[in-house]
Amino acid sequence: MAVPLKITVLGSGTSVGVPMIGCHCAVCTSADPRDNRLRPSILIGYEGRNVLVDTTPDFRTQALRADIQRVDAILFTHNHADHVMGLDDVRPFNFRQNGAIPIYAAPDTMQHIHRCFPYIFDGAERNTNVPKLEQRLLNGDRFDLFGLEFLPVPILHGKQQIYGFRFGDAAYLTDHSEIPESSMRMLQGLDVLFLDALRYKPHPTHSTVERSLKTVEALAPRRAFFTHICHDLGHQRAESMLPPHVRLAYDGLEIPVGEAA
Repeated sequence: MAVPLKITVLGSGTSVGVPMIGCHCAVCTSADPRDNRLRPSILIGYEGRNVLVDTTPDFRTQALRADIQRVDAILFTHNHADHVMGLDDVRPFNFRQNGAIPIYAAPDTMQHIHRCFPYIFDGAERNTNVPKLEQRLLNGDRFDLFGLEFLPVPILHGKQQIYGFRFGDAAYLTDHSEIPESSMRMLQGLDVLFLDALRYKPHPTHSTVERSLKTVEALAPRRAFFTHICHDLGHQRAESMLPPHVRLAYDGLEIPVGEAA
């Protein structure tokens, strides 16, 4: 039996967020709260546990806004700044939970995290607190977290291979320009599918709305949500042109999956 879960969208924006600093376009000045997009991340809640995907530079704001009470594990999709630079802000969860938090990342991403946060891993004694983390390397194999199976899904972010994740009947694929055929086979029979859809115009390292719609057509999930959205897309207008089962993600959106749906 599938584990019922809830996905909370902590951020649905691109690497600079929306509004973008210094921009006065219609979307950046929009009064629609769905056009305010923090950097991309989700929280997966089930069985009293919370699994976080990526720690964005906005993580503190996201955690306060979503009233996150615990973080039991963190999965990293890749090593770019908009996905890792909020890692230090997990310290309050170490205090609250009185223990270390396991983090899962590919070897190159884990090395990058070490370079960005050397004080976390150097073992030196300090008078200040640092995040307490347990490092676990991803090698593409399935792994279990608190009774839910996670499957790393290789995708291409330009020339870089990164990971999306399938968990139960849902999958989260951000920051991709291509999904290899072998990975497409991992994404059959989904209830919920998240896809990168940066903008309408082509981009060398990200999917577009048109391309992600073709992916939805090929995979036929029951519901699809587009994320990692830049200021080219105003929420109301862009969503009005999508099929009914395809929506734009927005910050604060909660999506039940399985028995919770």
